[in-house]
Amino acid sequence: MEGEVDLSTVTVSNKSKSNTIVKSKKKKFSREALWAYLFIAPTLLGLATFYMFPAVASFLLSFTRWDGMTAPTYVGLENVITLFQDSSFIRAIMNTLIFTAVSVPLSAGFATVIAIMLNQKIKGMVFYRTLYFLPVVTMPVAVGMVWKWLYNTDYGLINYVLGVFNLPQPSWLFDPNIALFSVILVYVWMTVGNNVILILAGLQGVSKTYYEAAQIDGATKVRQFFSITLPLITPTLFFVFITGMISSLQVFDLIFIMIGDSTALLEPLRTVVYAVYEYGFEYSQMGIASAQAFLLFIAILAITIVQFVLQKKWVHYDG
Repeated sequence: MEGEVDLSTVTVSNKSKSNTIVKSKKKKFSREALWAYLFIAPTLLGLATFYMFPAVASFLLSFTRWDGMTAPTYVGLENVITLFQDSSFIRAIMNTLIFTAVSVPLSAGFATVIAIMLNQKIKGMVFYRTLYFLPVVTMPVAVGMVWKWLYNTDYGLINYVLGVFNLPQPSWLFDPNIALFSVILVYVWMTVGNNVILILAGLQGVSKTYYEAAQIDGATKVRQFFSITLPLITPTLFFVFITGMISSLQVFDLIFIMIGDSTALLEPLRTVVYAVYEYGFEYSQMGIASAQAFLLFIAILAITIVQFVLQKKWVHYDG
């Protein structure tokens, strides 16, 4: 009849338009995805070339005996068994764990105190923040060389100042009882600036209304810190502990520079990564070095997982 609308034609037309829109969106998405992949291709290529491929190769080499020149020979778990029978490697594990257990809390603790002070309204704030961050951007090689001179038993500035006040002048690097802690002090000095910036950002994210309400209730500054500030910056502290732990377990360059050519410093200062360097590039035992690297990876992964599990008991994400 005249004036009636053919519903079947309208339905087909709507479906056609819908399919056209869907195809257009898919085409647009695929074009955007293509550009996205093109932009991240250099990064992915770099990760694959310098990280993923070496990691896989190191894992496979950990089951072989290889001197870097001849063809690798499969030995199964022999390298791992050899390592745990090596007293120097066990000592390297202990040194690394002590280094991490002492340096990470110290760095986080000092950074928290400094960040609280820098969070106040005082003159020259930008200067002080820059001053504390300078060690972070300084090359570890330069830091190691300078502190090695400062620690010098006979000509170092630290012992000279101690001598002026008639205080004991220890052998900072050559006394096996304090050598590791001397390097830990330098490492804390290097890393505290980065942690200060992170914790300072966390402090500035805490709403002032909490402190205003606490002041009305008569809470002291100390009570405000432990009841408001500390709980609300625990996510930042958790991040600081995670990154600090991963970094400290892999410490090498600072140890390498401060040891120098001295064999007397090897035992008290040898870490796992330094042991990897020794076996791989001094003894040409690439298989054992790869096994050490893989064991370190497992240790870091395990400790990180444990920290993520335990963080539910002390990290507060809700303000």
